[in-house]
Amino acid sequence: MDFLIILFAAALGLYMAWNIGANDVANSMADAVGSRAISIRNAVIAAGICEFAGAVLVGAQVTETVRTGIVDPAVLATLPGITPHDAAVILVIGMTASLLSAAFWLNFSTCFGMPVSTTHSIVGAVAGFGLVAAGWQAVNWGKMGQIVSSWFISPVAGGIFSYIMFIYISKAILGSDKPARAAIRHMPFIAFILTALVLMATIYKGLTHVIKNIDWLSGSRAVWISLALALVAAVVVRFYARHKLQGRENDRIGAQLEAVEKVFVPLVIISSCSVAFAHGANDVANSVGPLAAIVNILKTGAIDAKVPVPLWILALGGTGIVLGLATYGYRVMMTVGTKITEITPSRGVAADIAATATVLACTRLSLPVSTTHTLVGAILGIGLARGLGGINKKIVYSIFGSWMFTVPAAAIMSGILYVIGKLLFFDMVSRIIGA
Repeated sequence: MDFLIILFAAALGLYMAWNIGANDVANSMADAVGSRAISIRNAVIAAGICEFAGAVLVGAQVTETVRTGIVDPAVLATLPGITPHDAAVILVIGMTASLLSAAFWLNFSTCFGMPVSTTHSIVGAVAGFGLVAAGWQAVNWGKMGQIVSSWFISPVAGGIFSYIMFIYISKAILGSDKPARAAIRHMPFIAFILTALVLMATIYKGLTHVIKNIDWLSGSRAVWISLALALVAAVVVRFYARHKLQGRENDRIGAQLEAVEKVFVPLVIISSCSVAFAHGANDVANSVGPLAAIVNILKTGAIDAKVPVPLWILALGGTGIVLGLATYGYRVMMTVGTKITEITPSRGVAADIAATATVLACTRLSLPVSTTHTLVGAILGIGLARGLGGINKKIVYSIFGSWMFTVPAAAIMSGILYVIGKLLFFDMVSRIIGA
């Protein structure tokens, strides 16, 4: 019977991962797709490979069973009339309800092409279960306050960074009298910044759970390695730009700008793939954390503060993500990449640099941010750099509205599903765990 419950929980985990692929992961390739640097089919293939690799190769091997400390499992065992065994049963039912409600919300949002945060969906779902199961004292309201603050920190910081970056690209290259010559001079610097940020973001955000086991890739040494590889990338891009643009400085301005945008194409593809890899490494294991908690409780019969995430769960998450991306990810890709503002390869690079820099900085400052919110804010900043007429206000309002509803919607659904699950399955799960 416990095998059937694990099978059911695994199916929920696969469904959750499918929704992550359809919604959250699709954001990472939105700039590349929106700028027409890559087709949707190729974006799905590239992002699928990068996300799966990030999830399985460097995915978090240990994750908190209750997402980021929103609910303290120890509180469940201190409730009047609740034994440690009953607390374990409640946690299994609650984590299942959280997984299902977060997946439902992501699925609903994806149907309308709205990019929402997987992390916030899980947080809201777990908080909803905790409120119903143990009351207000079970929820870490300080952490919830940080989550709410990230609704504003992420898009604002991403928007400011992208605005500055795009103004620089516009004035230094696109607005130059000879854009081809200016691109040869400035693109190595842009490539240096992009490569350094992507590498450091992957190390500090994507490898946070395994960095302690890689001594040579930590601290200042990681920074120097990132800078050295970034310098190599800058040299390569300079040769590439010279090969493509040298001798074209006397072409008409339109032809030069078109050629410059083509040189930006590899950069926006690489940066988007890197965002996908870092997302897979950092977020996938946490997203299937409730599944790891369920499996651990069924095996041990007890609640542990932290549990290992087995390789098969990471692989399950990676597989679900690829399936979600392939079957439904195009909706969110098109919303973020084409409906907020017009994206070109150069604008996509500016947005990716801004999003990566924001996530890296906030991670180092221990500020909770959403990659989804940051990237949308960065694209919005690109649009604002072109004036208010450069953004689709209706789409922006819809996206912001979906963000505001994510936590409460997931919490309400989770609370309802937990009550139903407890009424129908408490005795059955209790017998399985006690067996």
